[in-house]
Amino acid sequence: MIKKILIANRGEIACRVIRSAKKLGIATVAVYSDADRDAMHVKMADEAIHIGAAPSAQSYLVIDKIIDAIKQTGADAVHPGYGFLSENRGFAERLEKEGVIFIGPPVGAIEAMGDKITSKKIAAEAGVSTVPGHMGLIADADEAVKISSGIGYPVMIKASAGGGGKGMRIAWNEAEAREGFQSSKNEAKSSFGDDRIFIEKFVDQPRHIEIQVLGDKHGNVLYLGERECSIQRRNQKVVEEAPSSFLDEATRKAMGEQAVLLAKAVGYHSAGTVEFIVDGARNFYFLEMNTRLQVEHPVTELITGIDLVEQMIRVADGEKLEFGQADVKLNGWAIESRLYAEDPYRSFLPSIGRLTRYRPPVEGHLPDGTIVRNDTGVYEGGEISMYYDPMIAKLCTWAPTRHEAIDAMANALDDFEVEGIGHNLPFLSAVMAHPRFYSGNITTAFIAEEWPEGFHGVEADADQSRLLATIATFVQLSDESRKAKISGTLANHARKLGTHYVAVGGKSSWPLAASRSNEGFDIAFEDGITHRISSDWTPGMPHGRFTINGQSIGIKIVKSSTGWRLRWRGVDQVVQVMTPRIHELSQFMPIKKAADTSKQLLCPMPGVITQVLVKDGDMVEAGQSLATVEAMKMENVLKAEKKAVVKSVKVAAGQSLAVDEVIMEFE
Repeated sequence: MIKKILIANRGEIACRVIRSAKKLGIATVAVYSDADRDAMHVKMADEAIHIGAAPSAQSYLVIDKIIDAIKQTGADAVHPGYGFLSENRGFAERLEKEGVIFIGPPVGAIEAMGDKITSKKIAAEAGVSTVPGHMGLIADADEAVKISSGIGYPVMIKASAGGGGKGMRIAWNEAEAREGFQSSKNEAKSSFGDDRIFIEKFVDQPRHIEIQVLGDKHGNVLYLGERECSIQRRNQKVVEEAPSSFLDEATRKAMGEQAVLLAKAVGYHSAGTVEFIVDGARNFYFLEMNTRLQVEHPVTELITGIDLVEQMIRVADGEKLEFGQADVKLNGWAIESRLYAEDPYRSFLPSIGRLTRYRPPVEGHLPDGTIVRNDTGVYEGGEISMYYDPMIAKLCTWAPTRHEAIDAMANALDDFEVEGIGHNLPFLSAVMAHPRFYSGNITTAFIAEEWPEGFHGVEADADQSRLLATIATFVQLSDESRKAKISGTLANHARKLGTHYVAVGGKSSWPLAASRSNEGFDIAFEDGITHRISSDWTPGMPHGRFTINGQSIGIKIVKSSTGWRLRWRGVDQVVQVMTPRIHELSQFMPIKKAADTSKQLLCPMPGVITQVLVKDGDMVEAGQSLATVEAMKMENVLKAEKKAVVKSVKVAAGQSLAVDEVIMEFE
C-alpha cells in the first residue's frame, strides 16, 4: 500500500483526503502558502511544507515547489484534490517522471478530457451525444461574434481549460458575445494559464446532470448513479443532490452507459465525472468530463456507501475494484449545500475577513434517521482569504426520501452559525423553503428566474411573522427577567415585568399578552391564537432552538439597538418588543435617511482593480463598463447605472480596495 500521500491542494478537499488516508493508515503531507500557514489542513496532516506566497500562481500552481515538497518528505503518492493542478497534464507527467504515484487518471485521459474542444470530438467519436457548437480555437472578439451569430443566440462562451464556472459566459446578443469573449479569456488566463476559448449552443431551460464514474487499472469502469447540479449562480453550482428527481431508470442507464463508453475510450481509471445537459424531454448532451474528484462527491458517497477518495487511493495502488455494476445500489436521497463567503444581499459578491463565529450543526446519524455531514477546511477564528475560492464548507444531509432530505437540510442550515463575514446561509435556506425547488421543478435558470433582481431576503408571511413575534417576546422577557434578578439591588425595589406587549417586525405588529407556563411562556395574541414556547436559550446566546406548540425551530438571534435581529429560513427581520405605551409613542420617532452615494462608484467587494476603462471628464452611457475588479479568482465588470460625466477617478490598476471604497465620482 502507498505509505505517504502529499495533498497538492488546500481547504476542505485537502482535509477530506487526509481523513480517508488516515482511515487507511497512510501518512499525509500538507502544503501551504503564506495565507494558509494556520489553515486546518496544515494542522490535520502529519507533516506540512511551506511552498510560497499567497497567490496560487506563486504557490499551489508551481509544479517545481510541489516536487520539492515531495522530495523533502519522501511522499510516494500525490492526491491533487480538485482545481489547481488536478487536471494539469504536465503535473501528472512530472510525477510519473519522478517515480511518484499520481492518485488520479492516466496522463492521456487528462490531456484528452482536460481540453474541452478535444473532449467533445472524442465523445462524438465514442457515440456520446454532444451539443452543437464551434470546437475550433477563436482568434478574437470579432470572430467570436461571427461564430455566435452562426450558431444562433443564446450561446455559451467557455474556456477550453476551464472549470468551476471560471472563464464562462452566456451571451444573448452580439454585444454580450464581444464582452463575454474578452472576460472569459481574461479569467481563463488568470485561473488556468490557458486563454483558449470555444463557443457552443446554450440549451435553454436545461438541467445539469452528471454521472460519477469509477475505473481501475484492469479495465473495469462503473457508473455510480447521477447528481443533479441545476441550482447554479453564474455557472457555479450552489446546491446539488443525488439522485436526480427528473431521471427515469431508462435515462439513468443510458447516461451511465455513455459515460462508461467515454471513460473506456480514453483508458480511464480513478474517479471522474461526465457532465451532461438534459432538456425537458430527457434528451441529454455531453458537456465535459472532469478527470478528478468533484466538489459534490459527498452526495454520491451518501447514497452509495462508497468512499470515493479511498477507492481513488486503492486504484492508484493497482488494486482491482471489489464490486461490479450490479453491486451499485442507490439508497435514499442526499442534498449538498455549498456555504460560500459571499454576501447574498450584495449580489453575492465575495466577502473576506475573520470567522468570529463558526459553529456547524451536529453531524452524524441523528435520532430521526437522517444523516448530517459537513466537509470544511476552516475553523472559528480563522481567516477567509481573498486569494482563493470563497467556499467555506459543504453541508450535506441524507434521508430515505427527497422531501425528508430537504427538510433535514433546512433544519441543519437553521443551526449553522457563521459570523464575521458575509455568507450565503440565508440564501441556501430560502432555496430549501422554495416551493419550486421542493417540487423538483428546477433548471439551471432557477436562481435567475426566481430572484431576477437579486436576492434581498425572504419576506415573512403572516404565520412566520407570528412565530418570530413569539420568539422575540420570549427572548425579550428572558433578557428582562435576568436583568430583574441582578444582585446588589435595594430591598423591596424588585423590578416587575408587565404582561402586555406589542411585537413589531417588518410590516406587522402584534398586540399580545405573555404569561409564564411550566415550560416557558404562553403568548396570547389579540386575535385569540396562543403559542406555547419553551427553550434552553439564555441571554447572550447567538443561536437558539425553540419549541413552539410542539414544533422545533432553530434560529439566529442578535440583540441590536432597535430590537432583536432574527434570521430564519431566509428571513432576516428585526423585531421590537415594547409596552403598548412605548409603541404608541414610537410612531412619532423620526426616520434616519441613508447617505446619498448615487454620484459615486463604490467597490462592491474586497479585491484588486485590474482595469480602469474611463478617465476624468469622460461622458459615460448607462451600461458602459467603467472598471474591473478581481476577487477570489473571478473577474467582475462594474458598469454605469446611468448617463453621467466622470468627475474624478480615485484608483489605478493594481490597487487593492476594501468594500465600499470609492473608485470614481461623477458630476
